[in-house]
Parts: sequence; C-alpha cells; structure tokens
Amino acid sequence: MSLSFATQRELLLPLVEGIHESPPWGGFLRQLVARTYARRAFLIITLANSAPGQEPAVVHVAAPRAATEPPLDFRRIEALRLHPYGALRPGRVYSLDEMLDYDRPAQLARQRAELDEMNIRYGRFLRVTAGGAADAWLLLVREREDFTASAVSALSGVGPHLSAALKTLAALIEQRLQVALAQSALQRQGVGQVAFDATGRVMAADPQAEALLAFVPEPGPTAGRRLQLVPAVSQALEAACAELAAGPAGASVPLALGTQAGLWMLLRKADLPLSEPCAYPAATGVLRIQRREDAARARRALAAIYGLSMNEAALAHQLSLGESIVEAGRSLRLTPETSRSYSKRIYAKTGTSSQADLVRLVLTGLAPFA
Repeated sequence: MSLSFATQRELLLPLVEGIHESPPWGGFLRQLVARTYARRAFLIITLANSAPGQEPAVVHVAAPRAATEPPLDFRRIEALRLHPYGALRPGRVYSLDEMLDYDRPAQLARQRAELDEMNIRYGRFLRVTAGGAADAWLLLVREREDFTASAVSALSGVGPHLSAALKTLAALIEQRLQVALAQSALQRQGVGQVAFDATGRVMAADPQAEALLAFVPEPGPTAGRRLQLVPAVSQALEAACAELAAGPAGASVPLALGTQAGLWMLLRKADLPLSEPCAYPAATGVLRIQRREDAARARRALAAIYGLSMNEAALAHQLSLGESIVEAGRSLRLTPETSRSYSKRIYAKTGTSSQADLVRLVLTGLAPFA
C-alpha cells in the first residue's frame, strides 16, 4: 500500500534515521503514535541468536495526553496468552479482538479485565521479520475509540518499510559484533589502530588508539580529525601517509610519536578488504603498549591445550615473560631442580625443544587471548 508524501516524511525518514538510535526507532514510534492518534505503543525487537533468557529490546512511547501513565508492560500483556506473536502473519495488521480467546469464556473475561486495568480498549498488532535474523512486534493501543481506517492504513503501509529497516538493523548488529570481536582481541594485546588518508587525516580509530592518543579537529571546513603531535612529528606523519599512498603494496614506515616514552606507530599501506562504496584509507597505523594477559587464565588455557599440570602450565607461562628457568621457578617457589624437571616434561608435552621454542609456542598460541 502506497503512503502519502506527508506520511513518508513523517514516518519513513525517522525509520531510516532510527536504525542508529539506541534503542532503535524511538523517533519513528513517536511519529507513528501521533499519526495514528494512538495513546501508547511499544515495539519489541528480538534477535534470532539472542542468549536464552536475554530480554528483547523494548521501545515504549506514549502520546502527550498519556505521558503520566505507566508504560505498557509487555510481559503482562504476554502473560494474557493472546494470539501467539510468533504465529502472526508478517505484514498483516491484527485488531485486539482477533487476539482474544473467544473459545474459552473464563480466559476471555480475564483478558478483558486485565486489559481494562491497563486502559487498553482497542489495539492494533503488526509483526515484521528480517529473514529469520530478527523479529519485531508493534502494538498500538487506544482507550476510548477504535482506530480509524486511515490509521490502520498507515500502519499497514509502513509494514514493508519497517521490515526492510529491521533487515538493515540485523545486518548492522552483525557488523557491530564483528568489530567488537576484532577490537576485543587487539585490546587484550595492547594494540591500537588508526586509519589515515593520504594527507594524514584520521579517518577512524579504535578504542585503544583513542585511549592512547590525543586528537584535534581538522582545521577549516573539512570534516575529520588529526593526531595532536609536535609539528615535526605531524609533518613526518603526513609525509609518510603520502609516501605510502603512492607506494607499493606491503610498504611500511615506523614513526616515533613522541607522545609517550617509547611509543611508536607502524604505518602500513592500507590493504583492508572493504566493500564498495567506501572511503579507502591510504595507510593504517598500528601502535602497541606492553600488556600481558591474565596469568591465571593463561595457565588454565595452557594446561587444557597441552595436557600440562597446573604447576607445569604456571612455569611455561612464567618462562614466556622472559625469565630464565631458575628465575621462573623462584617466582613460583620451586627449587632449581624441580624447575628443570618440570621444563623437561613441558618440552615433551608441547613438542618443543628449547626454552626459546616454548616461548614462541606460548606467545603465538591462544594463551595471550585468555
């Protein structure tokens, strides 16, 4: 069903913009309440991969005349055992009467009584889906008179657009999860990253880089930021980005930032697998601070992966900190003889032949991510 120009402006623009709200679509829901003269409304969003017991996202909106009323309790409404939400045909608008249990008079009486307590006399339900990745249920309610045909028409017309927006939101949530996975792994290792254009302007920075570096707004009308550096380092950064932009694949330039003792950034020609359309960076900068994983978790990981005892795993992890066998044993209150005996068993179980080989195995394995 087509929507009027006014309805498109009032509903569809907030629907597109609302994808980035948290929780999403509060503005859209407020506009929908105003457009349909609903008293209150809520939108329930569930994701297919949600953990058991994870509460769905619920957006509640009330018209100004109902601003002092308590929000709709979707759990209380759910407990009334109305027509199961999951069985609603996507895209079809259901009236409240269609949701009631007319086959069981006692249940019907209970449903009506509780709905009356919540000041719900009339309602409209709409379910939309995102191809199995997510579901959303929209409920609009009124107290004194039923929804008009134009209000129902507006709700029906917005259904396909809400479904498309829900699919976009589901894809965006997956992208956010991928970003969070990458950032979490890098942050555990003390690694931060920055993307630069060919002039040294910052295009993006991860949380670790944001914490380690200072940024200043780009001067002039151009949007963006730059690193706050002394002039000589800032000029060197700009020159390196320009060089990398024109250079061959795999080229890199180390740069001393001078903001902290020993803080360096390794600039590389960008080789990120981005999909078009995109603003492709000229260079990526990687910086790292000294950070090691939690010792107890790392030891448990080493014990599980290589079949080590906890004492052996503790010694193996201690050796990866750069200590000698005797020093590592002393840290764990082991005698030199016991430490050497443990080390031989560790080498045998891990398939390594020396302390250096063992340290390589620990640092390139899963223990640093424990």
